[in-house]
Amino acid sequence: MAAVQESKKRSRKQYTNHAAKKQRGGGARELEVGMQGILITCNMNQRKCTAEAYSLLNEYADKLYGPEKFTEEEEEERNSDEEEKEEDDDDAEAALKKEVKQIRSSTAKKQRRFLAMESGANNVVFVRTLNIDPNKLVHHILQDLHTTKKKKSRVILRMLPVSGTCKAFIEEMEKYLGPFLESWFKAPNQGTFQIVFKARNSSHAKRDEVIKVLAGLVGNMNPKNKVDLTNPEYTIIVEIIKNVCCVSVVRDYVLFRKFNLQEVVKNDREPEDLPSRVENCEEGKEESAKETESKSPCSEECSAGTPKQESTPTDDPIKLE
Repeated sequence: MAAVQESKKRSRKQYTNHAAKKQRGGGARELEVGMQGILITCNMNQRKCTAEAYSLLNEYADKLYGPEKFTEEEEEERNSDEEEKEEDDDDAEAALKKEVKQIRSSTAKKQRRFLAMESGANNVVFVRTLNIDPNKLVHHILQDLHTTKKKKSRVILRMLPVSGTCKAFIEEMEKYLGPFLESWFKAPNQGTFQIVFKARNSSHAKRDEVIKVLAGLVGNMNPKNKVDLTNPEYTIIVEIIKNVCCVSVVRDYVLFRKFNLQEVVKNDREPEDLPSRVENCEEGKEESAKETESKSPCSEECSAGTPKQESTPTDDPIKLE
């Protein structure tokens, strides 16, 4: 009897390992060029971060866009979840049936308004959005948290909208970011701005090179576009993960404490230049001490309060001379 049970366990383990490898090989659940969504950073617990993200995003998306409508197949799948929990986990046949059901519903899941995906970096979750403006949604969440001071997450640190993605090669980025930035900076549009850059698991595009390209694009669109590191109208966020460049242009980046959900709920009278322990865990590599201006077209100047680190990646606002 014990031998039979052991055989079932081995069979189930081999099957689930094969299914996991097959899913990873398909690449359907990974951050890819052409997607829009939200990058969410956390402190070690990505599974709980994903659950919190789904709850928070759906709560505010229901307010902005109304409740999500499900197909009949999705409703049946949701209703059968509780029954499946009672099944014997050691039964390879039950596991096979469950996997077949998941494959059948995979197409429908791809049409959901939120879908968590592998970002390609530790402690970072990417939630792909569909038919939703990620910039508008994230700003709405942070505005509410800033107003009510009501804490709604425990493990989520920052929530960054991704309005566009392209390949993380300098030629591709320059080609993509030109038209992308026109909505905010091309004459007659204008505004003060800063650039925030971070690269994870990538060496395709050098920081200084990306900054030089971005600064040149914004400057050429309208000479009235000026850098402001104290309270800019716009913050250009560039997040590179492996070979994908995620970009967005946001308002109120300083007011909303760098889009940090843990910091934005603190009272305004609390010093903004004192980073929390939880922020330091995720952003310990952030360079934040001001540096002397150099003769190069772009010089580093960082937000106040966070000590400078020697390691990379960086997450610094950029100033032009």
